[in-house]
Amino acid sequence: MGGRGGWWRGKSTPAKVETYTRWSFHTFPFIEVATFALPTFGYVPAPVNWILFLLVSAHAAVAAVTASLTLDWTRGRRPLPVRLLWALGTATVVIAVVSLVVALHGPRGADNGAAAGTVFVGVLSFGIGTLALAVRGTRRLVYGVLGAAVGAGAVAVPAGVSAPGAAVAAGAVVLAAGFFTFTSAFSVWLLNAVYELDEARETRARLAVAEERLRFGRDLHDVMGRNLAVVALKSELAVQLARRGRPEAVEQMVEVQRIARETQREVREVVRGYREADLRTELAGAQGVLTAAGIDCEVSGPVTGLPAEIQSALGWVVREATTNVLRHGDAARCAVSLRVAEGRVTLTVENDGAPGIGSGAGTDTAEPGRGSGLAGLRERLREVDGVLRAGPAGSDLFRLTAEVPLPPDSVPEQAPAPEPGGSPRPAPHPVSEVTS
Repeated sequence: MGGRGGWWRGKSTPAKVETYTRWSFHTFPFIEVATFALPTFGYVPAPVNWILFLLVSAHAAVAAVTASLTLDWTRGRRPLPVRLLWALGTATVVIAVVSLVVALHGPRGADNGAAAGTVFVGVLSFGIGTLALAVRGTRRLVYGVLGAAVGAGAVAVPAGVSAPGAAVAAGAVVLAAGFFTFTSAFSVWLLNAVYELDEARETRARLAVAEERLRFGRDLHDVMGRNLAVVALKSELAVQLARRGRPEAVEQMVEVQRIARETQREVREVVRGYREADLRTELAGAQGVLTAAGIDCEVSGPVTGLPAEIQSALGWVVREATTNVLRHGDAARCAVSLRVAEGRVTLTVENDGAPGIGSGAGTDTAEPGRGSGLAGLRERLREVDGVLRAGPAGSDLFRLTAEVPLPPDSVPEQAPAPEPGGSPRPAPHPVSEVTS
């Protein structure tokens, strides 16, 4: 889908939250001008109304630029704009006071007092709310709001506002500035929390991959280390015996040959054990991992009684599909279904991520050898005469399907699906690295 929808859908969840937050603050200048500057044309005569309008508009523009740069600082993309923050704070005080004095002591209009109070409170509230983006700590935020309210009351009386009116103005600043300050602080907290959760999910995936690599390397070390040490010792012994013309050298080399073949067999067993996957465990693990990641996962139609090699191949498909949904897509829902019909078992994994996202490779026509994800799945399915199809299935649906023929004497027994509300034990390898 092109245009604006495609631009939005192509963003990650944290990027969407950041875009929403930024555009929310970009609308604040228009709200400030529309709420506090434009109404002055109906209550204050010219040219005072134009002066108030230009002052509020200038303040709104400075606040918009400050908010944008401060959000960049929040994400660590630029230094804190200290000078701009001081400029905004100074402009807020000066414009608020000047607006109050001009409205009260300039040409009299229909309701100069109401217009003066509205502009005064509005400028202070939006200014304090924008400055709150650069403040960390609840206590400092509270002190900032209370200080603005006390300052508003202290300035209003010398400007010509009565004591009750100054108290009302201070109370209005507390409410309005408190609301905008809370909005700014909550927006920053939410944005940081979303990015931290996304980083935690990626870290969990990388740790799972690293753990598997360490396990695999440890197994290979246990197999190869001892045998290679024995091969080295026996080879040295054979060399010494051969130099002396001893016939036992041949026996030692035969033993080296036997150990080498035994090592090959043990390495194949390690690799085979690394690739084996239990289908039912993988289905339960996929549901648990996706649910923990905030993706609604529905598993239906699991079976028992499938041959071990078919279970291993389909279990790997589930494992890789789960990894791709977590790392390459932006899905909110994922459905995994398994059915047996006409001598074939079909595994389908669907998610509502953007087209071409969620597979890690694109489509079923990806070139073998370009990566390990789909190429590895096809290799495993080829061993059991299965096929793999992957690609978009609509405007916002991605589907991966694996079909494997069943042996004539294999009749699977139906078993209930994993409980959605339960706590399935995660699969031994729930997340693995995909580079297709």
